[in-house]
Amino acid sequence: MTDITVRLTARDLTHADLASCDWAGSARHLASVARQLERARTGAVDYLAVCAAAGIPVAKGGVDYEAKEGVGTLWQLAVHPALQSCGIGTFLAGAAERRIRDRGLRHAELAVEESNPRARALYERLGYVAYDRRPDAWDVQAPDGSIRRHETVCTMLRKDLG
Repeated sequence: MTDITVRLTARDLTHADLASCDWAGSARHLASVARQLERARTGAVDYLAVCAAAGIPVAKGGVDYEAKEGVGTLWQLAVHPALQSCGIGTFLAGAAERRIRDRGLRHAELAVEESNPRARALYERLGYVAYDRRPDAWDVQAPDGSIRRHETVCTMLRKDLG
């Protein structure tokens, strides 16, 4: 086996990036991301792309500064499925935390579905601590275009960035 080292960069996600982010979700999800990019123009959120040398996003995720006062709330974090477990999620979380600190905030929070223990394990390795459980729900688009309601329970995690 040969190890390969790839240089990653984090930058703002753009509307032009969305065409290469079909791995991240349905057309409905990407339309939601496009709406979040409009919020990024006002400073309400940061929406990040993690890219390799070609500049094409291999991970994406947002930080919402309006979800909870004094906190950067990470959400919609995703890594290309073929590249998961390669450290890219750790890189993305670190970039998001730097954005939060740059705003002068000292706390990051996120919600992780209880059906996603790998993601929760990653966040706990990064120093996030569970503090609550909450039901959540959102609409998802199936491959045939139909919409269904996804209902779940999320664990709320918090990290002190001080």
